[in-house]
Formats: sequence, structure tokens, C-alpha cells
Amino acid sequence: MKNLTIALLTLLVIGGCSDVEVLLANNDPSNYVLAEDVVWSSPKGMDLTLDIYTPKSSRSTNPVLIIFHGGGWLMNDNSIMDQMSQYLATNSEYVICNVNYRLLSDLDNTVTLDEIVEDAFGAVLWIKDNIAKYKGDKTKIAVTGDSAGAHLSAMIVNSGMALSSNDKYEESLRFNPTWLPRNKTPEQVAEENGLSVQAAILSYGAFNIYKGSLDGFETFKNPFWLISRSKARGIFGDQYNAEINPNMYRAVSPIYNIPKQTQELPPQYFIVGSEDSLTSPASVKEYIDKLNSNGHITSYWEYEGRNHAFLDSGSNSFLGSSFVEDAPQAIDGIINFLDLVFKEE
Repeated sequence: MKNLTIALLTLLVIGGCSDVEVLLANNDPSNYVLAEDVVWSSPKGMDLTLDIYTPKSSRSTNPVLIIFHGGGWLMNDNSIMDQMSQYLATNSEYVICNVNYRLLSDLDNTVTLDEIVEDAFGAVLWIKDNIAKYKGDKTKIAVTGDSAGAHLSAMIVNSGMALSSNDKYEESLRFNPTWLPRNKTPEQVAEENGLSVQAAILSYGAFNIYKGSLDGFETFKNPFWLISRSKARGIFGDQYNAEINPNMYRAVSPIYNIPKQTQELPPQYFIVGSEDSLTSPASVKEYIDKLNSNGHITSYWEYEGRNHAFLDSGSNSFLGSSFVEDAPQAIDGIINFLDLVFKEE
């Protein structure tokens, strides 16, 4: 995607095309330095990578935005967020980290949802420990994602202190991050609040995995299994299900893990399309209402006339979305929100 964009720009300049300015507004590689496919962990031998975009700014350090892609925890990789990352790197002064994590369909369809959460936790810890090399400020971190990526971001915000060295999730209902700082245990990371972030942007997210599993997520009724060419199964393995093991499913559902007001959460910005057929505005508002009732700060924007996945690269004829036509307005709102959170004192 990145090399293709550069090639198109070259052809358009040679041809004198008037669309060059439009393309550069979405992606101007002269505005940033890109480190691609940086390996940050290799759980069970599977390399996990991220792309890091460093803005060419006058600042010695910059705030950091970590992106987790969507795809129902079963499909896509971070390339689906390439255009969003490029737009942000072109039009803002944030270090952008576009992250890959394991999918349920990986490793012969054996990955479990708690392991995916552990990947998200590990990615944040790795970035905090290494981002200074890319002019990032580890004290100014925001997380974002769309759909499944929004779920992972919400888990970081709500459950970042639910850590344990016990690798049996079914016993502890806590998480052992895929990557840990040297000589630190999960318990020490939790004691130091090492997964704290300063802001979250949650786009058309899934916040109630327990309900989704009761409604058929783990069956053939969920088309993502077919699209990923995987056999439908339990997200923790076929020996568990939401009816018999509800606590396992609630522990990965942000809506059941909202801290009381005594534990302050960072400001959160929610985005959803008014016509979203997968994560409805009503479901997002239900989650926001629970956050607000516990005293947490939220902002909400409903994108009129838009369905699901309007932040994804390219276009989706089924959902009627196009990045170039739909995403910039939404991302400009994200930039405005981040600028308010990280405004210079």
C-alpha cells in the first residue's frame, strides 16, 4: 500500500494530474519517517510486527497514538489501517504505531481471545519501552482502534491492571502480557500502572463479548469464521462456553469491567456510524452510559449516514464505505480530540 501510493504520486506528477494535491492531503511521505515491520514479540514462534510513523516536526518528542485494527478478531492485519496511519502522519504531529496482533484463526485456529488481549497489552508495554528511539513520548500515549480494535483499546483502558503471572486464564481471569519490560512480572507492571494511557478513541467498538457469544459469535452464524476460512469454535476453546463459563467471557468484555470513579480513566472519544449494522449506535451509547454513570469522561460523535468500517483502507462495496470519501472527516475529529488532550501547557 505504501509503495503503491508513492508510485501513483510519481505517475501523477509526471502526467501533470490535478489530483496530486488531493493525494498528498491523504498521504505525503515527505512529512514523516516510516519504520516498517518492526518485530515487537514472537509468541509461540509467530512474529508480531508494527509500523511506526515519526513526524518530521520541530519537537524533540511527540505524543504517541497506537492503532489496533478491526476484523472481528478473525481477519485483516494492520495494513487495513495503512491509509488511516498515513493520513494521521501527514496531517498531525503524533508518532503513529500501527500494530499487528494474533487472530483467533492463527496458529491453526487455536488462538484464544485472552491471548489477543495479552498481545494488545504487550504491544503497549513494548511501545512505552522503545518509542523514545522514534521520538515518541512514553508519558503521552493514546490508544485507538475500530471494531475489534476498539474492544482491545477499551480492554487496555479498563483492565490494564488485571495482570497475573498465572498462564491459566480460566483460573485467574487476568492477563499475562505477550511482552514485558526486562526483569518485571505482570504483577509489578500492574502495581506501577504500567499500562496507563492518557486518551482513547474507540470507533464502532464491540464492548460486550459475553452477550455476543450468547448471540452466536462462536457459531457458523458469524460470517467472519467463513471469511477467515476457519471452523467456528469457542473463543477460549470448545471446552468453554458463555452459558457455563460466563466469568471468562465477562472478563474480556469492557462493559463488565468499568472501574468505579475512584479509579480515574483517561478521556475517551467514541465514534459510530448512524447506520452501523454491526455495532449499532444504541450498543455504543449503552457502554457510554455505564462509563458516565461511574463518573468517567466521554465524548461521542455519530457519523450521519455511515455504516461500519469507514476508517478502513480502500473501499467496501458491501458496507458502502470509501476511505477517501468517508474517513478524513472522522480522522480530523480524532486529531482535534488528541490536540485538546495533549495541548501544550
